[in-house]
Amino acid sequence: MSGSAVAALAAAGGCAPRESEKGASVSATPWLEADVVVAGGGPAGVCAAVSAARLGAKTILVERFGCLGGNLTLGHVSPILGKVCAGTMADEIRRLLNANHLDAPKVMTRNGPEEHIDHEEAKGILARLCADAGVTVLLCAPVVDAQMEGPRVTDLTVDTPKGLRTIRAKVVVDATGDGRVATAAGAEVKIGRESDGATQPSTLEFVVDGVDESCAITAWGGTDPVKLPSGEEYRALCKRMNAAGELPKNVTIVRLHRTFYPGERSVNATQINGIDPLDPVALGKADVELRGQIDQCVAFLRNHVPGFEKCRVKSSAGTLGVRETRRVMGDAMVVDADLHDGRHYPDAVVHNAWFLIDIHNPKGGGQAEGHSHPAQPYDIRYGAFLPKGIDGLLTAGRCISGTHRAHASYRVMTPCMAMGEAVGVAAALAAKRGVVPRALAASDIRDELSRRGVQLQQA
Repeated sequence: MSGSAVAALAAAGGCAPRESEKGASVSATPWLEADVVVAGGGPAGVCAAVSAARLGAKTILVERFGCLGGNLTLGHVSPILGKVCAGTMADEIRRLLNANHLDAPKVMTRNGPEEHIDHEEAKGILARLCADAGVTVLLCAPVVDAQMEGPRVTDLTVDTPKGLRTIRAKVVVDATGDGRVATAAGAEVKIGRESDGATQPSTLEFVVDGVDESCAITAWGGTDPVKLPSGEEYRALCKRMNAAGELPKNVTIVRLHRTFYPGERSVNATQINGIDPLDPVALGKADVELRGQIDQCVAFLRNHVPGFEKCRVKSSAGTLGVRETRRVMGDAMVVDADLHDGRHYPDAVVHNAWFLIDIHNPKGGGQAEGHSHPAQPYDIRYGAFLPKGIDGLLTAGRCISGTHRAHASYRVMTPCMAMGEAVGVAAALAAKRGVVPRALAASDIRDELSRRGVQLQQA
C-alpha cells in the first residue's frame, strides 16, 4: 500500500495520528512481530491462535470488533451446530461454555445436538482462553492490507485507534470469514453459487424472554413437524402468516431454540436477500431492514404462538450474521462428493466433519433446494487451507477452499473450530521450522493433533 493510500485511509477512518505518531503507520520497522498472526477472532480464529500458542509460537490475534467470538458472541448465533471427530478444541470450548450450566436440559434434533451459548458469558470465556495460552490480542484493529515479498505474505497492515500499523509474521492465518487477507494478497476467490454468484442471505439473530414454558414450543427448522396446541403444525402457521403479510417477505419459518435459561428462546428468522455483505453501505441498509424484521417477528409470536404472548426482545446481534462471502481457492477443495460419499483422505487434518447441506435460499424464503439435504461425515484435506499460489498464508473457517454446496455444510461453528486448531498447529510448526506452510507434510500436523487426543482416522 502506498503512503498516499495509507494517509487517505487514515483520514477516511477519522484516525489521523498525533504529531508524535505521524509516520509510524507503515514503515520498514514493523510495529509488532510474531511467529503467527491470526486475523479474525471468531471461533476459527480463536482456536487457531490458542492452538499455535500452545505449541510455543509467539502469537498475535487481530480482531476488528471490541471483543472476541464473532458470531458466537456478537453475532448471537445459537445453538452451536455441526460435528467433528472427538478430541478437538470444539469439545474444549463446548465444555467451557457449559461449565456453569450442567443442569440445563440437553436438546437433540435432526441437526444434531443443540449446544447453547450464553453470549455475554462467552466473551469472557474466550478472552481468558486466549490469555491463558499467552496469545496477544489486538481489539478494534481490522486488517486493511497485506504486504508481500514475491508470493509470500510477510506483513499485515491493521487500522488501530492510533492509526495504521504494520505487524510482521512468519506465518499468517486468515480467519476473517471474508478472506480479507487472502484477497489483499491476490489469492483466487469465488463468491456464491456457481450458476449466478448469488450468496446465502444474511440474518440478525435475537433472544426473547418472557416465554411461558407451560405451553411454548421450540422449532429447529422448516421441516420440524412440531404442532401447536390447536393441532396445526407450526411450520404451516409460519407459511400462512408469511402469505398474509404478518411475517417479512422471505421469512417462512421462525426458528425457536432453547437457551440455558427457562423462559427464553433464541430466534433465527430475519432474512435479507440480494445484498453484498462486503459493501458497508449495503450492510448499513441491511441493519435497518433486519431490525425492523425483528419487531415484525416478535409481533407474530405474540399474536399467534401460544406461550409467547408476553415475550420481548432481551438482546440482539451486534453484527450482521453473514453466511457466505468469499471462498479462497486452495491446493485442494472440499467438493460436493466429499459430503455425499463421506470421503476420507490420508492428508486430512479435520476428520468426520458433519452438518446438513443447509443452503438458505439466495433468492427467496426457505431452502434453495426445497429442504436441507443429508451429508455423510467427511474429511477436510490440508490443501483446502493453502491458498493457491500464495505462501506464508493459511485460511480457516468459512472462507476455506470449497464449492458453494460444500460450504453450506462446513460453514457452521463446530467444523470451523476444528479447522482453526489444525491450522494453528500448521502455522506454529511452519514458523518453528522456518518454512512456508505448504512445505509441511500433513502427517506432521496429524501427529501433533493425535498427540493432543484428536481422534483422526488412521492414514
